[in-house]
Amino acid sequence: MNSTSHVIDSFAGEYRFLSNFYPSTIFVDGFRYPTVEHAFQAAKTADSAAKQKIATVQSALRAKSLGRQVRLRKDWEAVKVAVMRQFVTLKFESHPDLAEMLLDTGDAKLIEGNSWNDTYWGVCGGRGKNHLGKILMGIRTQLLVTNRETTGSIG
Repeated sequence: MNSTSHVIDSFAGEYRFLSNFYPSTIFVDGFRYPTVEHAFQAAKTADSAAKQKIATVQSALRAKSLGRQVRLRKDWEAVKVAVMRQFVTLKFESHPDLAEMLLDTGDAKLIEGNSWNDTYWGVCGGRGKNHLGKILMGIRTQLLVTNRETTGSIG
């Protein structure tokens, strides 16, 4: 599976762990978030009460829904990709088992394929910027480099 033509185009099934909806607790600014999605949606606002509410809702889907209702911080459009990269990186730093699973994807192209018309973070109908996939591939490369530096081995 380590050929350059290999593509993972859905973050479901055995690759569900790549999804921001995957249960993987992270801690950001004193808040405990059950998923990256929770943290990302909370980061959209400066309102502490809204952040707390998002942090405590049961599902990532509900967190996403609440994130659509918050007052956006003024710099959101400028920082959202960096925020996503920070939180996804934190997910894999906090969960070494998930980092190993990410490394096990080899050099596969990671595409957040979806049917909900998200062409910013993923790809729908063959179109999209795939920012989440690019972030994941970048983190995978960094993990590989770090592993080589610390162990002297390739993987």
